Amino acid sequence: MIDNTKPPETAVLVALITQKQTADQTKEYLDELAFLAETSGVTTVQAFTQKMDRPDTRTFVGKGKLEEIQTFILDNPVDSVIFDDDLTPAQVRNLEDSFKDVKVLDRSLLILNIFSMRAQTAQSRVQVELAQYQYMYPRLTRMWSHLTSQKGGVGMRGPGEKELETDRRIVKDRISFLKEKLAKIDKQSQTRRKERDRLVRVALVGYTNVGKSTLMRTMAKTDVFAENKLFATVDSTVRKVTLGNIPFLLTDTVGFIRKLPTMLIESFKSTLDEVREADILVHVVDVSHPNFEEQIEVVNSTLADIKAADKPMVLVFNKMDRFVPKEEWTDQTNSSDDEDFADMQEDVIVPVAVRKQTALAYLKKTYLTKKADYVTFISAETGENVSELRELLYDLVKERHYQIYPNWVHVPLSESAEYGDGLAS
Repeated sequence: MIDNTKPPETAVLVALITQKQTADQTKEYLDELAFLAETSGVTTVQAFTQKMDRPDTRTFVGKGKLEEIQTFILDNPVDSVIFDDDLTPAQVRNLEDSFKDVKVLDRSLLILNIFSMRAQTAQSRVQVELAQYQYMYPRLTRMWSHLTSQKGGVGMRGPGEKELETDRRIVKDRISFLKEKLAKIDKQSQTRRKERDRLVRVALVGYTNVGKSTLMRTMAKTDVFAENKLFATVDSTVRKVTLGNIPFLLTDTVGFIRKLPTMLIESFKSTLDEVREADILVHVVDVSHPNFEEQIEVVNSTLADIKAADKPMVLVFNKMDRFVPKEEWTDQTNSSDDEDFADMQEDVIVPVAVRKQTALAYLKKTYLTKKADYVTFISAETGENVSELRELLYDLVKERHYQIYPNWVHVPLSESAEYGDGLAS
């Protein structure tokens, strides 16, 4: 029997170590880029880094590194070269000339490809298509390998130039059409959101793959798609949840990421309006991620960009079941007055459970608790400490609910079971 299964695409990754980006950061960013590639169905076979003050204007990397990548491609089956930063049209053109039949992608194009794969609703599909055309427009000069050479001379315009101008008009017309279509969808979305004004709205925000959909499923008691991949969901999902006897709307929004393409932020305006118009934000953080602090800053920066940073926020450190404390956290706890470590000698091996408990105590005492008015540590997967989060949300939702319904007689959370009725948007 002939196996017609197509082998997975392969890629090499390229990133720079600069004055603004250390070697450790670059390694972390390449790991994230490899995860993005895997989500897109591409297998990473090699990663290249180079230390430079700034990217080369012609080929992003220097001449020697470019030759090293070319040699690897000649000796190994490689389908694409993926760069961790955005490439200019000139860099794409020169790199494609250097790598011949191998595709050249940058981070934005890879993310756009994932969004196009994940988009399910009509709105998100239009949003992604618009972002793709906006990305494509300045790079049209390399989209057509069949263009013939331009002819010189006064009044003479080559067929290549004519075709390129035609393509530009087609793309511009398509962008205009998609913007008009999206504007109509936005109006419909605004109407739906206005109908929800009589309910408190809570939005889950956070870096991609931090467990927002899993938490949504736990809180709303309903099936919501969750997967251990970046951008597992790109559509907003709304569920009605009741705590005590107070109903509210819980929204799972698209995850943020470092260097999120500008055109995606613009195209997903209506989706991000769910965040802007929310009464309360629940910022979910993957505390098991080695660089969760940087991810917090990325999300906070994005919230500031979309003018949604001034809302009441609960900072939820998720995935406590996978949390591995850093040595300096347990060291600092050890050097304090913590009773668990008071009589321990330096050569005593501290059990992991004790290290985890004391590191968590240290985290709760540090600056992390100052990043939001309300902070809690949970595991949405196992349900650990989710009850504390429910109590926090109950108090916040109740306060906002009373502003809408001053005469509402509430039922204490401890006397009533919370539930979700699976109301979809």
